[in-house]
Amino acid sequence: MNEFDLAAIDARYSTLLCDIWGVLHDGAALFDGVEARLLQWAGEGRWIVLISNAPRTAATVQGQLDALALSRRAYHAITTGGEAGISALLKLRAPVGLIGTRGDRDDLERAGLVIAAEGYRDLACTGLDEARDRVADYAGQLEQLAAAGVRLHCLNPDRVVIVAGQAEVCAGALADAYEAMGGEACWYGKPYPAIYDHALELAGNPARETVLAIGDGLVTDVIGAARNGLDCLYVTGGISRGEGVPVDFAETHGLGDWRPVGVVSTIG
Repeated sequence: MNEFDLAAIDARYSTLLCDIWGVLHDGAALFDGVEARLLQWAGEGRWIVLISNAPRTAATVQGQLDALALSRRAYHAITTGGEAGISALLKLRAPVGLIGTRGDRDDLERAGLVIAAEGYRDLACTGLDEARDRVADYAGQLEQLAAAGVRLHCLNPDRVVIVAGQAEVCAGALADAYEAMGGEACWYGKPYPAIYDHALELAGNPARETVLAIGDGLVTDVIGAARNGLDCLYVTGGISRGEGVPVDFAETHGLGDWRPVGVVSTIG
């Protein structure tokens, strides 16, 4: 795998789609040097879109980045899995169920969704709630939902994130369990096309050969870039905890001879 020169990214990459959690921060603090790196790239005239599988709105994610003291001059736009999922759910024009935290509920309601306790045909899954911290804790509820034919909308395809060094389960793990029971799930965020289309729209619809995706998730960031016609820089210091790209990764996922353009432990 090529060693990537962060100080001198090829001039053809005029647009950078940069993952947030695991690349810019660990949920508690920014990684050393990442703000300076983003400011460098922005100063070179590159358009930077932060692209996250967070189930929250872009405004909420921006507030979180503000709290971590990331300068707004370090990026130009934000898009999230939550934005894509909320847009789809609003088009249903019907109340939806929810699996997630009270904060998630508040965020969805501010976006215009009506959350119902029963009688819904669609459910927004933003992640675990405050009372249950294992996928197994949701088995009974998920089985009932699947039997009732409820469609689960997974607003965060991540299976796990690293928070201050500790692994935390995300909505994608619940959606996996739901599909394994025979339930129907709709997925938003990386690696699915809608979030990339939205990110590129925010960047002015550049040609895809001029775009570099940056991320730490093999099944989200790396596969997402490959399947959406983008080059990718793989960051190993996040969720993979230092592991590189498996030698059979491209073959296993039907990617042909596609490979990330480089691998780094951090962008800082």
